[in-house]
Amino acid sequence: MAKRSSVKLNLVSTIKGSLLEGFFPSGWDLAKIDKISSQPPGSITDPQPWWNRNFKPVACAPEDFDVLMGHEIALDISRAREEGQELALILPVGPMGMYRWVVYFLKEWGVKCSHVHGFNMDEWSDASGNTLPPNAPGAFQDAMEKAFYGPLGTLSVPKKQRHFATRESLPRYAGQIASLKKRGASLTVVFGIGRACHIAFWEPHFAREYATVDLWKADTHRLGAKLHPLTIEQNAITSFKSRTTLVPAFANTIGPGLFLQADHIIGGCDGALGRGMMWQGMSLWMTLRYGPNPWVPSSFIPTLPGRLFFYRELAGPLVAECN
Repeated sequence: MAKRSSVKLNLVSTIKGSLLEGFFPSGWDLAKIDKISSQPPGSITDPQPWWNRNFKPVACAPEDFDVLMGHEIALDISRAREEGQELALILPVGPMGMYRWVVYFLKEWGVKCSHVHGFNMDEWSDASGNTLPPNAPGAFQDAMEKAFYGPLGTLSVPKKQRHFATRESLPRYAGQIASLKKRGASLTVVFGIGRACHIAFWEPHFAREYATVDLWKADTHRLGAKLHPLTIEQNAITSFKSRTTLVPAFANTIGPGLFLQADHIIGGCDGALGRGMMWQGMSLWMTLRYGPNPWVPSSFIPTLPGRLFFYRELAGPLVAECN
């Protein structure tokens, strides 16, 4: 009878001495991540002790994802309008497909957005926080104008209430949102989750700069944030047609001092590439199961009320497969 090999060749057991040693954020527990990622797909929505009682992950088919997210955002806008309440919306550029459905529902319902204040959560920059011209290809402001604000036409958010993460504007977000909340506005944060579990471009390696979790939680933004290599490569795949040399190494971004203030969250994970390939499965499991930890920024998401929509296939099983 052949003797079964006891050799283990996964990254957790072989990383020492490899080129990957020191590559992953130093605060990541890789053995824990491996265990988390091996859980049965059907258990991914099982509530955990630290989850907000009003947080709900929602599995869906790819063809439904954009519609569900768009409907959820449009509902928030519509409800605030009906209640005579201002609404601060922190918005991402990615996922993007939901915006045409937000536009569709708001137009179908005839909902004007004069009560909405839009805050883009991030923008590409250089190390000093300088950004591209607003209408430059690849600029997040240009993407938002074309996907959301422009198509809404006469129903759209007033231009003076559209805020973008430039060097001049981003530092004012905290005061503007605080002022809106003081007037009774609610805050909804819409987001995707990065390969390295960032929210906006708030990266895991920033954690080493804070003496306490409370100090980390209080920081509202960062200009010229240094991006993790996993983030750069993720964006090369998703936004730059694999051309890594086009991806900026820095970005302006909101921080946990803003996204953790959310009265309601609307998240999306759609990182499947077809033919069984994906980039977001492990990130989704880490978000839902790691437990709140500054080294995994998205791990705080389940502590907030709202929904996280995700492609059902991202739940796995996350196993080896040659494609």
